[in-house]
Amino acid sequence: MAAEHPEAAQQLSVVAENVGSHLPEVSRDVGAYLLAEIPELRGDATVIKILLASVAENVATLLHVFENDIPLEKVEGPAAALEYSRRLAQRGIPLSAMIRAYRLGHWRFLQWCLDELKKLDADDGISTATSRRMLQVSFGYIDQVTEHVILVYQHERDNWLLSQTAARAARVRDILAENDVDLNWAEPYLGYRLRQHHLGLVAWLPTLTDGGEGLARLHRITDEIAHGLACSARPLFVPRDAVLAWAWLPLGSHGGVSFERLSQVLERSDPAIYVCAGEAGCGVEGFRSTHRQAVRTQELASAADPVPRFTDFSAVAPIALMAANIDDMRAWVWSTLGPLAIDDENSTRLRETALLFLDNGCSYTATASAQILHKNTVQYRIRKAEEIMGHPVQPGHTDLEIALRAVRYLGSTLLRTPPS
Repeated sequence: MAAEHPEAAQQLSVVAENVGSHLPEVSRDVGAYLLAEIPELRGDATVIKILLASVAENVATLLHVFENDIPLEKVEGPAAALEYSRRLAQRGIPLSAMIRAYRLGHWRFLQWCLDELKKLDADDGISTATSRRMLQVSFGYIDQVTEHVILVYQHERDNWLLSQTAARAARVRDILAENDVDLNWAEPYLGYRLRQHHLGLVAWLPTLTDGGEGLARLHRITDEIAHGLACSARPLFVPRDAVLAWAWLPLGSHGGVSFERLSQVLERSDPAIYVCAGEAGCGVEGFRSTHRQAVRTQELASAADPVPRFTDFSAVAPIALMAANIDDMRAWVWSTLGPLAIDDENSTRLRETALLFLDNGCSYTATASAQILHKNTVQYRIRKAEEIMGHPVQPGHTDLEIALRAVRYLGSTLLRTPPS
């Protein structure tokens, strides 16, 4: 790295040597500052001991880089820092707390270095160049180390979740299989109360992501949803594999759920995660039923094109219950809609208007208002849809309504390719 002043590297080396002469004191000060500022890092003596070792190794490494002008690409993350990230992952301490520790620790460390630089009483040009070099090197080091420890944390979190939940998952499968359940034993074992209302979720990633951190991300989104819905306790989270998990949200004595709020939480979070929900259920049977509904909805959502970010069972119940065989469902939709089951822009407009027409009691005026169209345009589209299908759009046409709803949800999955 080229210095902006020929003496900056030498001056920074002197700073590092002087600060290094107080290494134990500097490390203790940075560690104490982190524990005072970040409550999540306190309370576990073993983890605190590893934190202090991590701080000491990071401080020593960065001072060594300063003193000897070592290129950052040749610097490896300290072993204690990697172990610390693993311990935080195992204890479920938020990743954000660890990242904040690096930011705040970096600031505290720089205070020592800047104070030492001031004591050297160099001229302004050299001091400015040295400060700039100090910031550039230290920020580069922190960025490099945090990227590494984040990957270690995420990988360890996934492994920990899998190992710690294997026995719990077996017990959950017993409950779902309707085996005899001793609630007085099962609830403490699961750390979850079965005698309440529940909302079943299925959360998944379409593919395994780099770093293998999928389960940790799914666990985070489950906690965020539970927080957004003001759940009475922590959710029950059960991994199925590296990219799919089941969850139950504890709703306490009230079964009401705002799916709009749930969807809003999801929209503000990890954009790669998809979630499906059942309907709220009560007690052990509700625990089972809401889960079955969430699983059935997820099977449906996975077949959609495009896949929706969030789907609740109540919005697609008839389609979800029919969709055990997508090939058979596609054939049925084709027979019901006829040539209107074409995947093109014109057919899409006609299908959407026809469905709104049915939803509005076959009122041209209400449909025109809902679509912000002229009444004559609605009449034209309904007439065209009827001509294409060969039968009228009328109240009580249950098959037509279900077929239109299925296409609205599953999209291209159920449609014919436009003729060339």
